[in-house]
Amino acid sequence: MTLIGWSQILLFFALVLALTKPLGSYLFRVFEAPHQPLPKVLGPVERFLLRLCGGGEALREQTWGRYALALLAFSLFSMLVTYGILRLQHVLPLNPQGFPAVGPELAFNTAASFTTNTNWQSYAGESTLSYLSQMAGLAWQNFVSAAAGMGVALALARGFTRRPGPEGQKTLGNFWVDLVRGTLYVLLPLCVVYALFLVSQGVLQNLAPYRELTTLEGVKQTLAMGPVASQEAIKMLGTNGGGFFNANSAHPFENPTPLTNLVQMLSIFAIPAALTYTYGKMTGDTRQGWALFAAMSLLFFAGVTAAYAAESQANPAVAAAQVAREGNLEGKETRFGVAASALFATVTTDASCGAVNSMHDSFTALGGLVPLVNIQLGEVIFGGVGAGLYGILVMVVLAVFIAGLMVGRTPEYLGKKIEAREMTLAMLYVLIFPLVILGLSAVAVVLPQGLSSLGNAGPHGLSEILYAYTSGTGNNGSAFAGLNANTPFWNITLGVAMLAGRFLMILPVLAIAGSMVGKKVVAPGPGTFPTHGALFTGLLVSVVVIVGALTFFPALSLGPIVEHSLGQAGKVF
Repeated sequence: MTLIGWSQILLFFALVLALTKPLGSYLFRVFEAPHQPLPKVLGPVERFLLRLCGGGEALREQTWGRYALALLAFSLFSMLVTYGILRLQHVLPLNPQGFPAVGPELAFNTAASFTTNTNWQSYAGESTLSYLSQMAGLAWQNFVSAAAGMGVALALARGFTRRPGPEGQKTLGNFWVDLVRGTLYVLLPLCVVYALFLVSQGVLQNLAPYRELTTLEGVKQTLAMGPVASQEAIKMLGTNGGGFFNANSAHPFENPTPLTNLVQMLSIFAIPAALTYTYGKMTGDTRQGWALFAAMSLLFFAGVTAAYAAESQANPAVAAAQVAREGNLEGKETRFGVAASALFATVTTDASCGAVNSMHDSFTALGGLVPLVNIQLGEVIFGGVGAGLYGILVMVVLAVFIAGLMVGRTPEYLGKKIEAREMTLAMLYVLIFPLVILGLSAVAVVLPQGLSSLGNAGPHGLSEILYAYTSGTGNNGSAFAGLNANTPFWNITLGVAMLAGRFLMILPVLAIAGSMVGKKVVAPGPGTFPTHGALFTGLLVSVVVIVGALTFFPALSLGPIVEHSLGQAGKVF
């Protein structure tokens, strides 16, 4: 580890901190203020889009059940449209390379992946998908899946912060309004500016056919073209992660300079971090939001410190050929180096983004352990757009319940009592995640269809399988790339994991919101546990770590931990 490396990490975090309050205030104005920004410019567009969503009765405030139904119906419809585009791309326009239709299993996997904000890619984008598929199928999903995630987070926040409505009405907002506002006021304007910045740095943006060139050695080489910058912007801001190119942000046409690398990492954290401040404003006490931000920050620094320390050591497999002070450069771009690669890997798995500027499969055993654990903690270290906030708020429910048990009184949060129904739903949320990951991993390690795709034997092979289902269920999308996931078995099972990890976990979140919104607010008393200070932040971090450790430590012990021990003894995989 070097001073320059730590300077990069601290600069990155300082920029995230500087953005959190202004962007969070803007998000509050978009979703909760009576008047949205730029009413004369964007107001007419919003009203037009809301009329397309049904207008009138369809735009009334919704209960949690109606909110969930609208979300599920929209997601199903958009997934079917994306599936159709992929299956018919050979007869659709904007396909200058003449790519054939995507196979049914891969099309299902890809449609499920982008609908769930996962962006797992079992294919090489530049050799598989047409420009229309990239734009109308995938980039569209990048926008609406991120906006839907924000909507769910805001619905849960309203459940905690709203008082019961007139005549006992228990509403959480309107899905269609949240979807439109998140896309129109937040994601689209930011992405337009962001895409122009990327083009200025050398990222491609065109609809030209691929170019064939002759190298100095006389070899023919094909350079892929396409609308890269426009997809790259929403890929990062929406914490989607799906790249135009197979190499993702390690490709110079997607991430050409150290400046774009910094901005890409910053844009991954920008909205998830800002939503903590938005939540604080919704509660009427911004300290509530800063407490969540502090808990996320502590977990972030723990992860990046561990990853940077591990990758600063030589990889046992090639230690003899390395200069010790260089660290593990295997699978990393030399223009970024160890520090920026370890930071990117930590950020992208903290925020369930999945974009990569290095290959996690080539990290040391402990270096690869960090991104794996980041996802397994449940999308709570800033997390995906919206998913991070609602994930950490479920952990808040658990932390408050534990605090109530310790002091012997009914737990409460923001003046509302946490009772049996909320705890049942919170535990359902917590248990679905490992059930899908460990269940499918167990199936894959005993079936030849699962084992045949492994690129490595031993504990590293187990880590590849575990990482794949963790990434899919956690809606992350990154991978230990030694696994060949483009087979019917992996495409179908990962598609199921992604759908379960998104929607089976959103339903209990919205149910918690619906249960909390109708509760009366009790004035704080002498025994009320404050949820805005350092003590609560420490308790929240402890709950996140303990839940993750109790769930996944045995599996991790058989994978990266034992691989590290064997590597120290000279055995590599």
